[in-house]
Amino acid sequence: MSVLVFVEAANGKIKKAGFEGVTYAKNTADQLSNSVTAIVFGNADAAEVSSLGEYGATKVLHAKGDVFNNLDAGAFTSAVAAAVEKENADVIIFPFDNSGKAIAPRLSAKLKAGLVSGALSYPTTSGGFKVKKNVFSGKAIAEVEITTAKKIIAFTPNSVGAHKASGSASVEDFAPSVNASKIKLLEVKKQEGDIPLPEAELVVSAGRGMKGPENWAPVEELAKVLGAATACSRPVADAHWRPHHEHVGQTGIAIRPNLYIAIGISGAIQHLAGVNQSKVIVVINNDAEAPFFKAADYGVLGDAFQIVPKLVEAVKKFKASQN
Repeated sequence: MSVLVFVEAANGKIKKAGFEGVTYAKNTADQLSNSVTAIVFGNADAAEVSSLGEYGATKVLHAKGDVFNNLDAGAFTSAVAAAVEKENADVIIFPFDNSGKAIAPRLSAKLKAGLVSGALSYPTTSGGFKVKKNVFSGKAIAEVEITTAKKIIAFTPNSVGAHKASGSASVEDFAPSVNASKIKLLEVKKQEGDIPLPEAELVVSAGRGMKGPENWAPVEELAKVLGAATACSRPVADAHWRPHHEHVGQTGIAIRPNLYIAIGISGAIQHLAGVNQSKVIVVINNDAEAPFFKAADYGVLGDAFQIVPKLVEAVKKFKASQN
């Protein structure tokens, strides 16, 4: 038996969530005295694929074929199910990102497997197979027990990190029998920015307090000097001030960075639900009654148009002093 983990690659590189997923699978497999098999989708350099062994995988199945270029969740589900059968896997691990959200529930139905989405930590296997996750928009944590023979976990990105382990992995091409895609791909629009939001450890976000898209330069500059990704609240995305792929919150992207800086965002419950797993939250707002202050680790009360430029200069000065 083995623990199977879903891994994606893009532009020849394994995504960060893939390495974290193998780390998660390794911890789970060690508890069950099992091994880890990774199934990789997408074009990836041979060295990248082999490097999964350094994080705990003992075998890598590299799935190739045009059918996997069409973003067809049905095709991916069939391929993962074939890998589950081939490897006799009882536990399947996904990242709780766009792919995991599309594929894991389908696989759960196909295999009649119990599924926990948005896991916050490694499972515990003493006294049953249990996994912790957020519930009620992050206001509470539930411990869910999976009792089915097959078990599926979709972990929250940045929840456990990617950690190297000694070892190496054998790599083999994997060509499962998959029906022709029913989806016709017309266009792919790549996300702007150097750091994808789900993978970002530092995020600078802003809301309607910036008063218009023409005032976003200080936000972008702060993100640049910190090496952070940029994000926004839903009203900003709906007003087309910023692209929709930057929208974080309950109806946008849920993130778990090490640092989340919120500028001019009031902190409605829908926004908090997508960012309250951040390890440190810093709020900059001129409204002392803004709900976000109650959720913040650090709060700065004042005019963002004065505070953010000073913060940028302070970061630059600190970096200069380290050289």
